[in-house]
Amino acid sequence: MDVLLLPFRKIYRGLVWFANSPRTLIASYLLMIVVAGVLYSQAEHRSAADSVWWAVVTASTVGYGDISPATWQGRTLAALLISTMVLLVIPLITAHFASQLIVDDDAFEHAEQEELKAEVRRMRMLLEEMAARQGIALPTGPTPPEAEPTDGPAARASDGSAGGPDGSAVG
Repeated sequence: MDVLLLPFRKIYRGLVWFANSPRTLIASYLLMIVVAGVLYSQAEHRSAADSVWWAVVTASTVGYGDISPATWQGRTLAALLISTMVLLVIPLITAHFASQLIVDDDAFEHAEQEELKAEVRRMRMLLEEMAARQGIALPTGPTPPEAEPTDGPAARASDGSAGGPDGSAVG
């Protein structure tokens, strides 16, 4: 199963790398515009300036209609350019800039987290030393939830021993 997922993992890692670099995103956008313009120029026999204009208008999905493909190659190129921009590049650019706006300034840095973990380890060692001197055994796992009360009015009320003959409260 892992062999089947390997290509998808590589694609995912590539997308993560791609999405986390604004330079790469902008460079790829510009490269796509230029390459699409050159290919459009060849397929539709248009000038370079008109072809790049077409690529910008098509990639942004504005589509003024002043220049449109007439050949199947041009239409295929338009479909690929629109799909790539709408499904991949524009969402990645948007996600990158949105993630920059949502940064939590109160979040601990990695170094701070490591420092806190080291402090907890030191406190645990000191606590264990103190417990050993006192002859106290420390619990090894997480602290158990509070136990049910075993005596007092609450315990008697819950087991039916307090109150009237049918267990109801007297008063």
